[in-house]
Amino acid sequence: MLRARYRQIIIFFLRMFLNLILWELIYSRIGLGTLTRRTRSARIRKMSSSFRNLAVRMGGVMIKVGQFLSSRVDILPIEVTDELKGLQDEVPPEEFSEIRKVIESELGAPLEKYFFQFEPQPLAAASLGQVHRAQLHETQLDHGHIGHKAVAEPFVNHVVIKVQRPNIENIISTDLAALSTVGRWLQLYKPVRRRVNIPLLMEEFSHILYEEIDYIAEASNAKRFAADFAGNKGVRVPLVIDKLSTKRVLTLEDVWAIKITDFQRIQAAGIRLDAVASRLLDVYLQQIFVNGFFHADPHPGNLFVNPLDADEGDSSSGREWELTFVDFGMVGRVPDHLRQGLRELVIGVATRDAKRMVSAYQMMGVLLPGADLDLIEKAEAKMFERFWGKSMRELTSIDFREMHAFAKEFREIIFNMPFQVPQNLLLMVRCVGILAGMCTALDRDFNVWEHLVPFAEKLIAQESSILPTQLLEELEKIIKSLVLLPQRFEQMLSTIDRGELAVKTPSLDHQLRHLELVLGKIVGAITFGAFLFGGVQLYMHGDIALSTVFFGAALVNLLWLTFYRGRSK
Repeated sequence: MLRARYRQIIIFFLRMFLNLILWELIYSRIGLGTLTRRTRSARIRKMSSSFRNLAVRMGGVMIKVGQFLSSRVDILPIEVTDELKGLQDEVPPEEFSEIRKVIESELGAPLEKYFFQFEPQPLAAASLGQVHRAQLHETQLDHGHIGHKAVAEPFVNHVVIKVQRPNIENIISTDLAALSTVGRWLQLYKPVRRRVNIPLLMEEFSHILYEEIDYIAEASNAKRFAADFAGNKGVRVPLVIDKLSTKRVLTLEDVWAIKITDFQRIQAAGIRLDAVASRLLDVYLQQIFVNGFFHADPHPGNLFVNPLDADEGDSSSGREWELTFVDFGMVGRVPDHLRQGLRELVIGVATRDAKRMVSAYQMMGVLLPGADLDLIEKAEAKMFERFWGKSMRELTSIDFREMHAFAKEFREIIFNMPFQVPQNLLLMVRCVGILAGMCTALDRDFNVWEHLVPFAEKLIAQESSILPTQLLEELEKIIKSLVLLPQRFEQMLSTIDRGELAVKTPSLDHQLRHLELVLGKIVGAITFGAFLFGGVQLYMHGDIALSTVFFGAALVNLLWLTFYRGRSK
């Protein structure tokens, strides 16, 4: 079965690559370039739709691949990301008998030993695992600590058990092996190799995938998240039952409540939708900008609104409620280098320093090797020309849909440049995008910028406190440059004397390469015509052997004309 699965993935991508080669490398070079460009968008969308159908049919890793690719707006065209962004991780459940075997194997005992009741019908079923409701025996609550709370505290014995699908590790290994083969094929194509670091992409995806099936890691994530919001009574995280959790089985407190998209039930519970939207975004901003650790999968199935009883809150201000998070298999972290890069980015924006912006991109690791830094710096300078000087009032008054349209336009510019955004940064951007849409659905008048501005002001205030240090660093750089200036000037004069001065002119080089390509094609066409005409003349005069040589030479010239691309950089 696994071999058949491997072959199915390989054959699908092989057909896709052959289609790309036919259109992009052959048709475009035999006079069908206009047709190729006109149909490119529709063809890409059709291929993306075919992959979506394959993912739904096969499940397993392929759905995760689709979700992963839908977030890669930095390297994929909009047709791909739009087609895959709605891919849901919902597949038919496994037979309960198979799930039971996994649980009993992991816990080393029959279900009845630990659970008073266990629901065979899953609460949710995804490609890597599924979730069941259960109730613990009362005796299971008498063992010191459960999760991160003492047993002496009030504890509800209703739990949910997250269980890996049988044989999922072998399926993951098979799918990743097939995808690695596909990645090696992609690396052979120069335009892809220049824009995308395939090995790094595979490494990121594999890391995320294996982290998601490590339930010990997920339990740790849940505990850290709970610790981050320990003082916030408006946020709830399920308790982890450590003694009933392993790498393949995770037992958690049952905190299922009103799904965050069930607007009617939320309002019927006496909770204002605009208050839910505000708390949701504020909590995520704290995760990203303060905690440096965030829940990276904020779809509606992972977020709940839990109304509290009247005696659990201040009834004078309306009914109290908790924003509840579940599923911590996918989390994002903001490492030190990313924090430093974001700081550099803020300073670059504040001082309109396009060069510093490029430096920030390098610190954050968003540029591929070989990126044209001068071109990117010019693009940033143009961005400053367009947007600098607008007041915060003007920025916050811009309609969100207009900003979304601009983001799409700017994404096309990014797609044509050698950017590859690290997964943590993409997870952050993806979260903010999903949350903005969710908040707008909760409250049509919701203004995301009103919540972003206070956090931006805090960040700028923090940067202002270290600004004197930054100014001293800049002053030190200037002094060093002045000290070295005479030496560099002398070196430049020596270079000129030796006739070794080289001037970098990217635009002129590009035009010369294009001119060389055109001239080469013209010479090739003349040579092809000469050999073809000569071969016809010789054939008509009965010199079959020599005419064959001429026809062969004409064929060689035709092939050269088809694939000649001029000299490389």
